[in-house]
Formats: sequence, C-alpha cells, structure tokens
Amino acid sequence: MTQQSARGHTPYLAFIVALHVATALALIVFYRKDWVAILAGVGDLARERRLTTPRSRLAWWLILGTIPVCLIGLALDKSLRVVFAKPLYAAIFLTLNGFLLLAAELLTRRARGRGLALRDLGWVNATIIGASQAIALLPGFSRSGATISTGLLRGLDHEKATRFAFLLATPVILAAGVLKIPELFGPEGQGIGGQILAGSIVAFVCAYLSTRFLTRYFHTRTLYPFVVYCLIAGGISILRFA
Repeated sequence: MTQQSARGHTPYLAFIVALHVATALALIVFYRKDWVAILAGVGDLARERRLTTPRSRLAWWLILGTIPVCLIGLALDKSLRVVFAKPLYAAIFLTLNGFLLLAAELLTRRARGRGLALRDLGWVNATIIGASQAIALLPGFSRSGATISTGLLRGLDHEKATRFAFLLATPVILAAGVLKIPELFGPEGQGIGGQILAGSIVAFVCAYLSTRFLTRYFHTRTLYPFVVYCLIAGGISILRFA
C-alpha cells in the first residue's frame, strides 16, 4: 500500500473533476451564442428588475431550474451515493430510465400545446424541468434524459427540450467541477497531470461532438433508440449483477 492510498487519497476524484470541467466548457463553447444572450439577460434582470426581454426570461428560467437540483444535491448526494453504491442498483435504475424515456414519448404524443417557445416556458415549467435533474443523483439515470423527458411533458418539442436540458446542465456540471478543483492541486492530483490533460481533451471533444449530434438528431427524431438501449443494457446488467 502506498503512502498516498494509506492516507485515503486517490487520483480518481481529481480525474473526474477535470472531466466535469472539460464537459461543461464544451457545452459553453457549443452554446456560446446562447450564453452571451443569457448573460446579457442577467444584466437586463439586474437593471429592470422584471422580465422585459426574451433573453431575460431565458436567464430567469435557467436560474429557477438550477436552484432545486443544487439544493437537493447538497442535501442528498453523499447519502444516495452510499446507499446505492452497487452495480445492481445502477442496472435497475438504467432500466427504469428506459421506461421513463418511453413514457415521455408515449404521453407526449397525446399531449396538447406542443411547440412551446422557451421564452414562454414560465416559472412553474422551468422549476419542474430543473428539479427533474435531481433524478441523476441515482446511478443509472440520465440527467439529460430526465430533463428532456420532462421538457417534452411540459410542452416543449424535442429540439427545444434538448437545448434547454443542455443549458440547464452546464452550470450544475461546471459548479460541481469548480467546487472540487482544489482536489486537482492536492495530493489526489499529484503525478497524473498528463492523464488529466489527456482525459480533459477527450472529454471536451466527445461532449462537443455528442451535443452537436444530438441537437441535429432531435430536429426530426425521437427518444426511442435510447429507450431500446437502456432497456437492453439495463436488463443484461440486472442479470449479470443480480
């Protein structure tokens, strides 16, 4: 046993922190025009103290959507990780994630008022969609899958639900990484600078390309391929770990 492991230090956390920050940066770069408008919207809110522009509305919806998951995450993150720290739980939740996506598609077909604009989302919808991110605290559930599904059920189409989901995810992922950046410069990060750099570059590129693919995919397509993947992978994993 090394001195580092004897003290309870592990490079894994530092590596994950770097991947989180790189992923968030990729989302910011991809949606850079949106984030410029959102920051301007925050300025509008500060000056006017009311929602006077589409960009101030979007900024406010993102603020409202981020608050619930931050509060829930701070309260339950550690306890949930301890309780569900087994592969079988992740397999079960991955399967349930598939059923969640399937339910969203089936129910959305029957829903009225599709095509709601983001500027007209409203504080109730924004809060509900944002709070749905908290389900990702359970291993196997997808943050983007939950928020896209909830967005569909609240009246957004696939394209807008995906855009809002990724915009919502950015501050949460970035904050989770930034809060733990000191780990990169502590004992956990010593001697793995090259691995951290390589992993961050790969994470950035993959996150950017994945976001680009999904935003184009959801112009005309549905969640059904992801439903099939979750159900098959989850079912096989349950059999493997049960």
